[in-house]
Amino acid sequence: MFLEAREFIPGVVHKGNPAAICILDEWIDDELMQNITNENKLSETAFAVKTGAAYHLRWFTPGGEIDLCGHATLATAFVLHRFYEPEATSFKFDTLSGQLTVTMDDGRFIMNFPSYDLTPVEVTDAMISAIGVTPVEAYMGRDLVCILENENQVINLKPDLAKIKQLNGELLHVTAQGTQYDTISRSFAPKLAVDEDPVCGSGHCHIIPLWAHKLKQAKFTAYQASARSGVLYCEYLGDRTTLAGDAALYSIADLQV
Repeated sequence: MFLEAREFIPGVVHKGNPAAICILDEWIDDELMQNITNENKLSETAFAVKTGAAYHLRWFTPGGEIDLCGHATLATAFVLHRFYEPEATSFKFDTLSGQLTVTMDDGRFIMNFPSYDLTPVEVTDAMISAIGVTPVEAYMGRDLVCILENENQVINLKPDLAKIKQLNGELLHVTAQGTQYDTISRSFAPKLAVDEDPVCGSGHCHIIPLWAHKLKQAKFTAYQASARSGVLYCEYLGDRTTLAGDAALYSIADLQV
């Protein structure tokens, strides 16, 4: 079964981050999963197979498999709850990033993810040229995170995607403190054949720990300022970060493969 769920804005399918969810009886080969992902043309397609009390979950981007993805995990829990286990209030997923848990609270899905360790790095000329503005600070985890001077720089950013490919890190996240929200950010993933990830869960496993340390704050309402846009409700727990949001069903289809 193929389902597409869109996250973080309840009932609004043209906001948040779209993900395609494939619940399988058994695994298909990696090449076929990648071909399905490429055909979907979304930032992520998730594949899940039930294994005992948990589900084995894998995420593919058009550029290949990835080790952690927030919105497609939320979408998978949403699909499982709606179509497979409507009485369940939590789901466990075995993934490349260890076991992840998604619980439900008053209709909202709460993900418990690992926090990325961040190391300060020098702001380079290559970063400035790729981003188009000079970051205030830069940090490296799995991804490169650049703090910008203000939220307007984040909102109006027009980066050079070809130059972003040359920077270290899997993705590039730019972030600043917000006025209406605690943090504001955008996420770019040209190395994974995704120009801009509309709402990046794994990115906020970088962004939230960073701001938590800087602001001495644990709970955040975070806004992703992509064209689709989305809001995440986050809490920093040290080596873990929780990310909460809503989901909406967009379509159901059968794959002809």
